[in-house]
Amino acid sequence: MASLEAIREAADRIWPHIARTPLTKDDESPLWLKWENRQATGSFKLRGALNKVLAQSAEARARGLVAASAGNHGQGVAFAARLVGAQVRVFTSIHAVAEKVAAMRALGAEVVSVAGGYGEAEAAAIEDARASGRLWVSPYNDDLIIAGQGTLALEVVDAVGHLEHATVWVPAGGGGLAAGTGCLVRALRPGWRVVAAQSDASAFLHAHFHEQEMSRVVERESLADGLAGPVEAGSQTLGLVREVVDEFVLVDEESIAKAIAEAWWRYGERIEGSAAVALAAARQRGPAGGGEHIVLISGGNISPDVHAELCKRWAAPAAEGRAG
Repeated sequence: MASLEAIREAADRIWPHIARTPLTKDDESPLWLKWENRQATGSFKLRGALNKVLAQSAEARARGLVAASAGNHGQGVAFAARLVGAQVRVFTSIHAVAEKVAAMRALGAEVVSVAGGYGEAEAAAIEDARASGRLWVSPYNDDLIIAGQGTLALEVVDAVGHLEHATVWVPAGGGGLAAGTGCLVRALRPGWRVVAAQSDASAFLHAHFHEQEMSRVVERESLADGLAGPVEAGSQTLGLVREVVDEFVLVDEESIAKAIAEAWWRYGERIEGSAAVALAAARQRGPAGGGEHIVLISGGNISPDVHAELCKRWAAPAAEGRAG
């Protein structure tokens, strides 16, 4: 488990280099939104990647870094590598969003495209790290990564820790953000609840949480590309998420699409599908639970064409509820 001390150490390490993203209150509902889409790389993934890389020795950095990513983690690792003058190789699926691949390259990463999905890219990256001696920077299965992600929840508690009862809605793929959030909440606000959300098109971690076989999950294409793919066998996040997350829910692709449009028409914020799963889940399940609800909007790296199409498709219903 990521201790409170480890998360605070991560905050001290990374806060000089990242944005302290805004937390805003919805005008018409007990909903708070943490806009991590405004992070330097457009995603919370920068937090864990920076914490991992900055904690390494100069010798380890000099060997170079290896990561696997759908795009956001790779950008975070590339940002961190550029900061410390290290080389980085990122393995990604041939199906990765083109804009995310371009962003990784723009930050100086060598990008290697792998046939198949995220699982194949991760396996290739781990093997490359073993063969080359480069440092493997996991997107989730690492104490330093989890502690870094926990700094997002630390900022939330710093801002609205006075709330007696609240539910934190967090998107989950590999489980790093859910685990870091849960550890921080358990330490500082045990009266709060943490609910993880995932697309039903790629429900690997959800299956494990509910004691089902991940190998039986049938994966489909999803707007939540950053949450797609299986979880590394034996990942510490598997046990941690069960321990520190109170509930784990699924949302469908239409709900994700509507949440992307809602964020734009209601709040003027561009968010990606991986972030929209948490907003969709909170909108569907939150009001029935009472109390305040805090949604971690994890990122905003979405193809402009896809975003425009979704906002056009759902413009009428979304615009009707626009606040302000």
